[in-house]
Amino acid sequence: MDNARYVDRRCVVRLAGGIIAAWPLAALGQRTPMPVIGFLDPRSSPDSFSDQIAGFHRGLKDIGFVENENIAIEYAWAHDRFDQLPGLAAELVRRPVAVLVASGGSHVAVVAKAAATTTPIVFAVAQDPVKLGLVASLARLGGNATGFNYFNVELYAKRLELLRKLLPQAARVAVLVNPSDSATMEAALREVETASASLGLEIKVFKASTSQEIDVAFADLARERADALYVGGDTFLHSRRGQITSLAARQAIAASHPLITPDQSR
Repeated sequence: MDNARYVDRRCVVRLAGGIIAAWPLAALGQRTPMPVIGFLDPRSSPDSFSDQIAGFHRGLKDIGFVENENIAIEYAWAHDRFDQLPGLAAELVRRPVAVLVASGGSHVAVVAKAAATTTPIVFAVAQDPVKLGLVASLARLGGNATGFNYFNVELYAKRLELLRKLLPQAARVAVLVNPSDSATMEAALREVETASASLGLEIKVFKASTSQEIDVAFADLARERADALYVGGDTFLHSRRGQITSLAARQAIAASHPLITPDQSR
């Protein structure tokens, strides 16, 4: 239900490429360092979303930019430590970079916006960018940030409704969220808790921001005897989808994920 992310990856590439293309022609024509794209992401490496990273490079190539030929890309990985993002964003801005790509959700975009007052920022978020403070309005963005809202928040409740239809006898649903990504967690819980009341479902929230905490959450979940599992839509939990799927299968509990990709089993 979250396939819009693949579309948005191409859109983000076009925006980033357009900003690079607007780099002063004098600088591009002289023997100066190549313009640099800063890539800020909360994950540990591109391994957990290799298809999207490959698409990012293909998209850049489609509009004439090849890494280490006419552009450089500086990657900043937070290794699932969301508290590291502000420092990483500040380092990229100091480098400086021609454009800062905020990859990995709303929290990353907000951090990038706080760190970069003049550096162009490109984002793709699940929530209203105006409410997040990324842009002044949808009609007139203002400031230095632009990007896309793929309306994933609006699907949080719909996904719970679908789970209810697939499991009409379900009464208790465990909701797994990542407390480190507060923006995504709060939006998910707000929508799911509101929807659960109308669906007659009891919600039990479990939090995990590390692989070890996921194991602990599932141990607690087993004791709670939930009828189904609803997995939050942040980048960390998606990167651990293989672990979550295996644990859910071991407990024979139906699980609803925000995104299923070909490398689900990794």
